[in-house]
Amino acid sequence: MSTILIVEDEIKLAELVGAYLDQSGYEHHHLDRGDIVVDYVKNSHVDLILLDLMLPGLDGIEICKQIRQFSSVPIIMVTAKAEEIDRLIGLEMGADDYICKPFSPREVVARVKSNLRRVSLDKIEEPKTDGFELDVDRIRATYKGELIDLTTVEFQLLQLLIKEPGRVFGREVIMKSIYTDSRVVSDRTIDSHIKKLRKKISAIAPELNVIHSVYGAGYRFENND
Repeated sequence: MSTILIVEDEIKLAELVGAYLDQSGYEHHHLDRGDIVVDYVKNSHVDLILLDLMLPGLDGIEICKQIRQFSSVPIIMVTAKAEEIDRLIGLEMGADDYICKPFSPREVVARVKSNLRRVSLDKIEEPKTDGFELDVDRIRATYKGELIDLTTVEFQLLQLLIKEPGRVFGREVIMKSIYTDSRVVSDRTIDSHIKKLRKKISAIAPELNVIHSVYGAGYRFENND
């Protein structure tokens, strides 16, 4: 049974979401302050975090950044600020998804299921290619033993490309493979993920050039060295 951590300072809202999660077969734990979240995640088993943006003690973005230093647990950011969405879906802080208040508890459960399903599907294979090793259980990627600090989305993107070296993946295929909840994502978002993935690989292996652009078609993984 998956355990969901609800980080929300609105007690009644957290109780409502928790009740719906219970009905859907999940366990849940609730924290109402931001400054106790990181220690809790370090010391407890959590399969997914519903993380409110505005919290007493420490805000959701800083919490997410700190968690990403040691864990790839899926994080769904919850915000009442529409203007924050661009920053959230940029995923620079490592969030996997977002949801806006006010929301339906059923929508929250659907997002939780979608993100957990994506992680579950990733566990089917653990590919190894050209010095890369992908540990899908921990969502952890290394190159010749050195850790590549990836977000969950970046890990999924590398995993998709590396499974079939030489195959050109169009942006639409990439979108459907990574965003299984039918969310509308622009080509620019995919290009941004590719750029960040290349940068992180280059940070540990500057000589490595494995993700290639194919003009008008998409991207492929191929080690030409």
